[in-house]
This record gives sequence, structure tokens and C-alpha cells, in this order.
Amino acid sequence: MNFKSISFYLSLFCFPVSILAFINILYSSYFDYFLSIESYFLTLIISLFVGLGLYIFGKDANKKINFLEQLVLIILVYIVIGLLISIPFYLSNFQVKFLSAFFESVSGLTGTGFSIFKSIKYLDPTLILWRSSSQWLGGLFFLVFLILLFSNKTFNYKMTNLTFSGDSNFKSEENIKNNILKIFIFYSVLSIIILSLLNLSNVRLYNSLNLTMTLVSGGGFLPSDNLTEIISTNFQKLILILSLIIGMINFFFIFNLFNKKIITKEHKEDFYLILYSIIFMILIYFNNFDGFNVIISVLSSLANSGLTLIKTDNNLSLYFLFLTIIGGSLISNTSGIKLSRFYILLKITSSEIIKLISPNSVINKTIFNSENKITDDNVRISFLIFISFFISLFILSSFLVLDNIGFERSFKLAILALTNTVNSEMYNLQSLNFVNLLTSSKISLIIFMIIGKIELISVFIIFKKIFFKD
Repeated sequence: MNFKSISFYLSLFCFPVSILAFINILYSSYFDYFLSIESYFLTLIISLFVGLGLYIFGKDANKKINFLEQLVLIILVYIVIGLLISIPFYLSNFQVKFLSAFFESVSGLTGTGFSIFKSIKYLDPTLILWRSSSQWLGGLFFLVFLILLFSNKTFNYKMTNLTFSGDSNFKSEENIKNNILKIFIFYSVLSIIILSLLNLSNVRLYNSLNLTMTLVSGGGFLPSDNLTEIISTNFQKLILILSLIIGMINFFFIFNLFNKKIITKEHKEDFYLILYSIIFMILIYFNNFDGFNVIISVLSSLANSGLTLIKTDNNLSLYFLFLTIIGGSLISNTSGIKLSRFYILLKITSSEIIKLISPNSVINKTIFNSENKITDDNVRISFLIFISFFISLFILSSFLVLDNIGFERSFKLAILALTNTVNSEMYNLQSLNFVNLLTSSKISLIIFMIIGKIELISVFIIFKKIFFKD
């Protein structure tokens, strides 16, 4: 294991935390929120020292790391950066225990949105901003993982090759820098677009900023106790719908749109995803829900955000949970099994049935009728992801049942943790108090929030490489 190279790349993920801490220091100084400013100074110093230490340790190492080392790097990023982000939570005036602070930071980094804070309106505005920015940072990191690491052809279990044709391998240090810069610029541009649209719809600037970082990253943290306190008019709902679509579809869809490229060939997954959304919206609409609220809830579930304007008395939580399991595009901040994998499994299953009925039939093995062929590797990986998801669901829900929160709530919470979706009113879990959960439940949720992002199959690969070497 090339720990020096891993250390070098890990150091690069520490410095953005320093930048966020510096921004919060400026914000605290400008608006005279000096009560918690020391925690951001401490976070700035610690993140700088940790980043510099890791950088010095690994700067002379060979920068090329293999697939196993990339997976270890990703897990370490969630742990180390999660610890750094937890410092302001732990040092806040709310007497937050260390494990709870770490729970909050991992929830933000993974875009899940589970929170130990029950009344957001009583939080320090700087701490609310810190929560939201942890999501934004986590979303940026995950897109970097998708394009630079998970698209590695050694074991492409994210199958990003089906919807991304860019050069994304660790070929050189210059290649890595160029890709990261492109991702950062476009991610920032999308954030600015959403922020501008929310401002145009008369959402308060502070709420717009926090909500933007939530929407662009597919997160669940809000700057208030309820979304209805921020979004009320139909125009604001339209902006929210557009923002959820941006978070759900392929990251490069809008990029190609701006470049005036022909997008019908490269983004058929997104068109099928939107069509699928419309079908579910029509089905749910007949349950006497407001049209805009239905659209927001369906898109929010597919985007694994969980934000909703639907009240607690809805009887459609299982439908919305099913949508969260599916998730959005392969190249997005969404989690879940993904529509493309469901499509592959259904198409191959139907093809095998057709073969049995009519052996001489010509089977079309393209995905979404595009030029990309469904390979045996795609089928095998889709099946493994499908199985590993339900193995994770069984393990996590078993741990949560021991916490005496009930089987149904344990099952729902396990699904939301694995799909990195907030426990909102849409799933009838908004009353859950994470502070009161057992230590074992919190640790289990932390582990599976990370697994939900990187998928259990990556853990299997690490164990196989370490304990079952060829």
C-alpha cells in the first residue's frame, strides 16, 4: 500500500476546509458573531497543519496510485475531513458530544442531512452556514471521486463510462489538476446560477445561500426548521424544481448544453430519468396532492435530497422511498442503485425470457437505445450492486432495531442512510431524534452513510485485496 501517495492526495482535501473556516471567520467578524469565532480559528489552524503535514509526508512519493489505494483514499477523506468539519460542532455552545459532532459532519459531507439539532432557528447563523458548506464541499469531493477515481477501468462498478466519455484516468499530475479545475469551475457556476435564481424569487439572501449549497450537492440540511418557511410562492417552487433537476441529472448535461453539443446521444439516461419522473408525478397527483408539491417531492426523492412541502399526514412514504432507492444519474451527487442499473437488469432479464421463448430472436443490447452496448461486466456489476444494497439494508436495519425505534422506522431510516436522503416529513420520520440514539446506532449510521456514497461493493474489494491476495 502506497501510503505516502495516499497522504499527498489526502492533504489536498484538507485545504478546502481551511478556506471554509476562513470564510466563516470573515462572516463572523462582519456580522459580529464573535461567540463561536474561536472554533473556526482552531479549525483553520488544525486543517492547515494536518494538510501541510500530510503534504510534506507524501510530496516526494510516486503520485500514481492503483484502484485499491484510490478506494482507501476516499474512505480516509470522509473520516479525516469529517473530523475536521466536526470541530465547530463540538466546540459550539450546544454541548454537543464528540460522536454527535462527527455524526453531523459526516451527514453533511455525504449529503445525507441527518441532524442532531432539533431547532435550527436557535442555532448560531455561522454554524448553519458551516453545516451547509460541509454539504457543498462533500458534493464537490464526490464529483471529483466520480470523474477521477470511480471511472477507473480496473473495476468500473460506478459504470460512469456509460454516460461519460471524458479522459478521467490518473495519467499524470497535470491531467488530474485540469480535471479537478474543470469540475470546480462548473460546480461553482451551477451554484451561482441556483443562488441567483433563488434571489430572483425573493428568497432571503442568507436562506438562498444555504439552500443553494444544499440543492447543488443533493443534501438535506436547511437553514430553518421547515422548507415551508423558505419556499411559499409558485415562482419559488418553480426555481426549487429546476434546482432539484440540476442536482438529479448528469453533471455534464448542462455543461454540454452551454457548449451547444448534441446532447441526445450522450444523455439519454437523463431523458429517461425525466420521463420516469413525469410518470410517477402523474400517478401520485391523483392522490389529491398539490401539483407543485408532488413534482418537488418526486424530484427530491430521485435527487436523494428528501426536501418536501408535503405534510406529515401523507400515505405515500413507501412510494417516495422506492424513488430514493432508484436515485438519479450515474454522474451526479445522487446515491441509490441508479436507474441505469435497474434498466440493465430489467433489459437483460427480459432478453433471457425472449431467448427461451424464441431462440432465434435478435436481441438489442444497447442501453437506452444509445450507441453504448450492455456488456457482461455491466450486468454482473449491476447485479452485485443490487445485492450489496439489500445486504447493507439488512445489516443496518438490524442494528437500528436494537435501538427500540420500531421495525418500520428502522427499515425506513436504513434506506434513507444508504441513499443519503434526509428524514423529512415525506417519509414520516421527521420526529426522529438522533441525539437520543444509542452509540452503536450512531456509529452504524456513520459507517453506512459513507457506504451509501461509495457503495458496499468497494468495501468488498478492499477486503478481497487485503485478505485474499492472488
